[in-house]
Amino acid sequence: MSELLPGVLSHLEKLVSFDTRNPPRQIGTGGIFDYLRSQLPGFEVTVTDHGAGAVSFFAVRGAPRRVFNVHLDTVPSSPAWSADPHTLRVTAERAIALGACDIKGAAACLVAAARVTTGDVAFLFTTDEEANDPRCIAAFLASKHGFDQAIVAEPTMGEAVLAHRGISSVLMQFRGEAGHASGQHARDTSALHAAMRWGSRALDFVEAQDHLRFGGLTGLRFNIGRVEGGIKANMIAPSAELRFGFRPLPSQSREQLHDQFRGFAPTGMLGSYEETFTGPSLPSGDVAHAEERRLAARDLADELGLPIGNAVDFWTEASLFSQAGMTAFVFGPGDIAQAHTADEWVALDQLVSVAAHYQRLMQSP
Repeated sequence: MSELLPGVLSHLEKLVSFDTRNPPRQIGTGGIFDYLRSQLPGFEVTVTDHGAGAVSFFAVRGAPRRVFNVHLDTVPSSPAWSADPHTLRVTAERAIALGACDIKGAAACLVAAARVTTGDVAFLFTTDEEANDPRCIAAFLASKHGFDQAIVAEPTMGEAVLAHRGISSVLMQFRGEAGHASGQHARDTSALHAAMRWGSRALDFVEAQDHLRFGGLTGLRFNIGRVEGGIKANMIAPSAELRFGFRPLPSQSREQLHDQFRGFAPTGMLGSYEETFTGPSLPSGDVAHAEERRLAARDLADELGLPIGNAVDFWTEASLFSQAGMTAFVFGPGDIAQAHTADEWVALDQLVSVAAHYQRLMQSP
C-alpha cells in the first residue's frame, strides 16, 4: 500500500463524520468546510452559500488550467446500515462509511495529494449534486473562472470515463371525460387509458433504438416510474399523471426525443408535458461534434497518463463543464455499484491508485 494511504484514511475519517445528507439539505458554510480550509494551507479559498444547502468551496494554489470537482453531499442513510454511517470503518480491503465511495473518498485523495505537493491546482467542492439542483457549478461556470479542463471525481474505478448519457425527467398529465364505465366510450375517453396507450407507444419506440451506438454505449435508457389517476373501477378517469425518465446517448438530440415522446399522446388528451430535471450528456454540446469532443477528452487523458475506461450509463456533472466548452472527463476511486448502498464502501487499493495519480498531476503542469 502507498505511503499516501494513512493520510487519505485520516482525511476520509473526518470528511464522513460531517453530516452532509441531501436531503434534508441542511448544509452550512462551516463544519466540513472549516476542516478543508485547515487542511489546505497555501490555497486561496472562497466559500459561497448559494442557498437551499448549496455551498461551494473553491480553493486555488498557483495558476492552474485544470479544476478538480467533487461533491460533498451524500444521499440519506437507510435503516439497513449495520453501524453508524458517519463513522469510518476500515477492513483489510475496504473503507466503509456514508459517502466513502460517492464521493468523499475522492475528496480525501485530493486533499492528501495536495498536502504532499506544491504544484498549481484548483478544487471546486460542492454540496448540491444529490439534489439535482446544480447551483454551485452553474455559479462557477458563470464566473470568469479561466479554466479549460475539468476532472470530476465520481467513482470510475480509477479509469478516465470520457462519455456518459444525459438525463431527463418528465411529468405528463392526461385529461379525459368523467362518466360511467359501462359505456363503450369509456375505452377512448379515459385519461388512464390514454396514459397506457402512450406508454405502449413509447416502449415500442425505445426498443427500436437498441441498434444505436456511441463510445461503447448502446440504445436509449427509459423508465416509466409512476402512473396515477382515476377514482374507482366503474368510473371513467377524468385525469391521470405519469412520470417518466430517459437517458439519451451523446449522439441523440434531447429536444427531438421530447418531440417524439410528446407526440405519442392520443390526440386531444395531453394536458401538459413538463421536463422537471435535465442534465446533458458527456460530451455535451452540438450532437454532430460529440465524437470529436470525446476524442479531445481522450487525448487529454492520454496526455495526463491516465488509464481510460468504458463509457457509463450514470450521469455526472462533468457534462455541465463540457456543456460550457471545457474538456472534461470523470476520474475517481470506487465502483458506482457501491454508491447509495447500505454499508457503502470503497476499496483501499482504489484509494491508493487514484491518490497516486492525483499526486502526480499536482506535481506537473
